[in-house]
Amino acid sequence: MPDIALLFLRLGATAFGGPAAHIAMMEDEIVRRRGWLTRDQFLDYLGATNLIPGPNSTEMAMHLGQTRAGWPGLVVAGVSFIAPAALIVGALAWAYLRYGALPETIGILYGVKPVVIAIVGQALWSLGRSAVKTRGLAVLAGAAVLAAAAGVHELAVLLAAGSACALIRVMSRPGRSSIFAAMTAAAGASTSGVILPAVSTVMTPAAAPFGLWALFLVCAKIGAVLFGSGYVLLAFLRADLVQRLGWLTEPQLLDAIAAGQVTPGPVLTTVTFIGYVLGGPAGAAAATVGIFLPAFVFVALSGPLVPRLRRSPTASAVLDGVNVASLALMAVVSWQLGRAALVDPLTVAIAAIALLALVRYHVNSAWLIGAAALIGLAATMA
Repeated sequence: MPDIALLFLRLGATAFGGPAAHIAMMEDEIVRRRGWLTRDQFLDYLGATNLIPGPNSTEMAMHLGQTRAGWPGLVVAGVSFIAPAALIVGALAWAYLRYGALPETIGILYGVKPVVIAIVGQALWSLGRSAVKTRGLAVLAGAAVLAAAAGVHELAVLLAAGSACALIRVMSRPGRSSIFAAMTAAAGASTSGVILPAVSTVMTPAAAPFGLWALFLVCAKIGAVLFGSGYVLLAFLRADLVQRLGWLTEPQLLDAIAAGQVTPGPVLTTVTFIGYVLGGPAGAAAATVGIFLPAFVFVALSGPLVPRLRRSPTASAVLDGVNVASLALMAVVSWQLGRAALVDPLTVAIAAIALLALVRYHVNSAWLIGAAALIGLAATMA
């Protein structure tokens, strides 16, 4: 258990760049360095994580902890990954209330972002070799990339890819199954992504004056229905906290989103900032527990099903499709991040050197991020 806690504490304190980068760092540590899972097993959990609501990389940490040490491992991995980011964001919120602005972070991000691109690129290459097993899956991956780049919702891309693979698998076994069976399997794989959010919407509290319990319920509802990127989180927070309840102003919400984006770990710790601004340390705790609690429940319920799904031919096909679609989504995100991160010769050089260090010399990504942060600070202060 201590090995799980130490690993995810370190990842939570150094994992910049959003879910794609977090998952890439987990793959490096769990698959390449420690051998706790094979790449195929890692991909299966990645695909399952993408089909349930909540923060993908945090849920991936929980899955990995559960495979290592059961339910205690799930809790330890999840808490360890969340805690560093929550503490850092809480400190930023304290500084924000005291000084009226966020501390300067441009230099750190200038150096760190190119390393993030290299980490994600290395993970995409290694995971892609395991996931893209046939020409059909390669075509499906290409189609998923095009769909994601065109703005199709992430969940629709995942479900379409899984359904397509299931239909192909069923139709290749005449006399054994029907198209109806394939549709049933695809619908079953997506149950946690469709039914659970619908049920959880009953948790929305009525409009009320600010209170810790009301804040907890708002954040729990968001954590139970959230799919997609940090921009989706922004839409939920704005609708509930700015427009419906009037607890935050627009500038405060944007500052909270910025705090979540510029710190390591899960971006959902944005609500830690909001909770601190609204209710001090108790508010930060209520908001943080609220938004992450549904993820612990969803992973605990879905985690034991993943190995069983792989033993079913039709469900296994669904997982194959979802896995390649998940990597396609990562590829699109990394392309978007790359356009924003590689802005001059220095950032291109940092990315290239980091990629070489990862692939050729297997340097730990945490060291690369630390060195890049120092280079970024020096470059922006010069």
